[in-house]
Amino acid sequence: MSWPLAISPASDFSLQNLPYGIYSTDSDPSPRIGVAVGDDFVLNLKAISQAGILQNVGASPYLETTTLNDFMGQEASVWKTVRSSLQALLSSPTSPFPSSSTCVEASSSVTMHLPCTIGDYTDFYSSREHATNVGTMFRGPDNALQPNWLHLPVGYHGRASSIFLSGSDAAVVRPSGQLQKNATEPKEGSTYGPCRLCDFELEMAIFVGGPTNPPGTQVTMDEAEDRIFGFVVMNDWSARDIQKWEYVPLGPFGAKNWATTISPWVVTPMALEPFKCKTSAGEQVDPTPLPYLIDKNYGSYDIKLGVDIQGDGMAKPERVVTSNFANLYWNVKQQLVHHSVTGCNMRAGDLLGSGTISGQTEDSFGSMLEQCWKGTKEVKLGESGQIRKFLKDGDVVNMTGTCEKEGFGKVGFGNCMAKVLPAGSKLKAGAGNGTWVEA
Repeated sequence: MSWPLAISPASDFSLQNLPYGIYSTDSDPSPRIGVAVGDDFVLNLKAISQAGILQNVGASPYLETTTLNDFMGQEASVWKTVRSSLQALLSSPTSPFPSSSTCVEASSSVTMHLPCTIGDYTDFYSSREHATNVGTMFRGPDNALQPNWLHLPVGYHGRASSIFLSGSDAAVVRPSGQLQKNATEPKEGSTYGPCRLCDFELEMAIFVGGPTNPPGTQVTMDEAEDRIFGFVVMNDWSARDIQKWEYVPLGPFGAKNWATTISPWVVTPMALEPFKCKTSAGEQVDPTPLPYLIDKNYGSYDIKLGVDIQGDGMAKPERVVTSNFANLYWNVKQQLVHHSVTGCNMRAGDLLGSGTISGQTEDSFGSMLEQCWKGTKEVKLGESGQIRKFLKDGDVVNMTGTCEKEGFGKVGFGNCMAKVLPAGSKLKAGAGNGTWVEA
């Protein structure tokens, strides 16, 4: 292995990034913590920790585990020390690794796993453009936003057991459930059958970190930044017709509990620091949030987001959404703070979804529901000749996120990908923990 490690300027995994994940190899099937370096290498943090070669870190049990939970649960100062030590190690003029070690492994040999045990999952609804679009479709433009929307980050509790890992062969099964029999007359009741309006939702999510706040205490805005371990891209799959029938009065249930896909690498706030920017809202003044929700450094990150679809018979994926993480009115710190305002204890490994991220232009709308405007428009899939309103069986949906800025290495998240299988299809566990593939 030559040193320093060769990293292409086009790689999403520059030295600015250094994201964490859990992986295994055929030669060592035990899951362990890895760090992506360029497109070709993964650092084995278990081996590096056991070798004691990380400056100011040394041997650390929390780096030698099979999930990221213990590392996530450390103070933010520990995360920063590990990151700076990794950067120093990778910048060394000569290789710091023993010649016979497994401290560096080939990316081509790794199988990725869910990054941690996810205890709880909450999904928010924090893009003003998305909320306005959906509200306009169902309630008209004069009542698009509910009265509470500009006063708090709206959210609901999801299902952690159906959070799955992205993969080139990953799959989800079109759900079946109750569907409203007559679209204009709910009193006629329902029928049972496969979802006809299967959809994606372009989201990102944060993993909570740091020591758990005791029940009955709040995470304050001053504390919030040190409670965010990292970010992933997320597809919160949706069954729009099932949701329409079931959501009154308590909100979505089966329509949202069947599948959520996340990207495998967890990108830290330190990696994203150079890409801080204003939100699409710019400021929150009409109304001004209540004091506990005021973020003196209100802003976001310039993360360019995209969604591609490749259907059966298509030669290549075609872009259907181009959006940006900055298109959130309520930012991730405000989401976390509001989640805990009632005294909810937030634990390392909890996942908080951003909600669908839509911008002001049609090509930035983060769901098929918006792209086809409730079924009234056709969505063209590039030059493939195919069109969509909602997802078809066989569609492969891939979401990506990248940050680029002159003077800094590129930061990306890897793919968030899965294929939609017909209702009734069977899945089997994939090679990586949390990945499911067609049986």
